[in-house]
Amino acid sequence: MMNAPSDRQELLSLVRSLKERVLLDRELGRPLNYLTARKAGITGDLSFPEARPPSALMRDDELFPITEMTLEEIRTELGDCRRCPLSRTRRHIVFGEGDAHAKLVFVGEAPGADEDIQGRPFVGRAGQLLTRIVAAMGLTREEVYICNILKCRPPGNRNPLPEEIAACEPFLLMQIKAIKPKVICALGSFAAHALLKTDAPITVLRGVFHDYRGIPLMPTYHPAYLLRNPGAKKQVWGDVQKIMEILGRKGRMT
Repeated sequence: MMNAPSDRQELLSLVRSLKERVLLDRELGRPLNYLTARKAGITGDLSFPEARPPSALMRDDELFPITEMTLEEIRTELGDCRRCPLSRTRRHIVFGEGDAHAKLVFVGEAPGADEDIQGRPFVGRAGQLLTRIVAAMGLTREEVYICNILKCRPPGNRNPLPEEIAACEPFLLMQIKAIKPKVICALGSFAAHALLKTDAPITVLRGVFHDYRGIPLMPTYHPAYLLRNPGAKKQVWGDVQKIMEILGRKGRMT
């Protein structure tokens, strides 16, 4: 029984989020979010279709049919988001930063402790490594766009929950549509799984371009993983070189 205005507001916010999720899935021709299906015990082939070569992925007419907004308008629409319980424990919303028309977008999992404090994505140890990777590509953070699947930090840096991803994903989709990148790099398992609607291991997904709404998407290991497993840096550099080929850039491994 609801006995406080805040309970009613939370319920209304949840209903709005679920409605947005259903409408988004309908827009994308996706009748059921794969995370929701897994949670409900629905089985079957929910993996993402076989990847196409990058040259076949960048048709402008395949890009998102939903109404276009600027990044500023999207941030305004997000507001002081209360669409999921993470709003109770966060310090700051971490929307994303970089070039509003970047050719390359990095998508991570969720903000960590440093990001929650500063309100900026990838500013901790993993973020410093990502900055070095970007520099090795011959780019700066100001020339790319960096964001996460979730806009708020999960308590204790736990894994994102399906309902949290469902609440945040529409805003990520709008961000990507506004930026119109040439390439997307998914950092880590959760980013790759959420974007590609598959639960295939990152070890299987990485190193190959996948189709994300007409944009080539390269999954690779998260910088935090590289801090624990520095031997994987060579694999990430191989993934990054494939991205640079599409961007027409040359870099050097540091």
